[in-house]
Amino acid sequence: MKYPNGIQKEYKILTSHANRGMTLEEDLNVTNEYYRESDIAIIYKKPTPITIHKVDYVSRKDAIIKDARFTIPSTTDYNGIYQGKYIDFEAKETAHKTSFPLSNIHEHQIVHLRRIIKHGGIGFLIVRFTSYDETYLLKGEDFFRFIDQEKRKSIPRTYFQKYGIAIPLGLRPRLDYLKFIEVKNETKN
Repeated sequence: MKYPNGIQKEYKILTSHANRGMTLEEDLNVTNEYYRESDIAIIYKKPTPITIHKVDYVSRKDAIIKDARFTIPSTTDYNGIYQGKYIDFEAKETAHKTSFPLSNIHEHQIVHLRRIIKHGGIGFLIVRFTSYDETYLLKGEDFFRFIDQEKRKSIPRTYFQKYGIAIPLGLRPRLDYLKFIEVKNETKN
């Protein structure tokens, strides 16, 4: 742009990356809040169980935890109820470009998800490939098929592209993963 007296200024057109920098956990927490407020589902992030060993009391109102330990291994990140079904899932991010390392999921979490599905609940993974800003929902059955049949230490991104469901970022809800969850309504006679 040219101003009087020969002054010139250049302006860059800024590209919007509105949700860049948001973590998967933040996106899911905002989404789950939307689901609760809209009476779609009741899903919460599970707190990590810890035992507090040492606390410094700065004042009567303020306390600082100085030493705490995990009491038991946590199961998965989120649980709740959707259309009358128990729902339970693990959410993970990876900076790896070609695969999701299975070391990011602990054995007790895998056992837990298997039990959820065995007892009629809905279990799955939500994985974000941060390098591509891609988020996938991988149903428990597809996850178990991979770990039961493959000897690899990671799930290729191509597996997520083939068997997973890409979840696009939106506004409200931010990550509408429930629209990809099929609930079978069983009638009892």
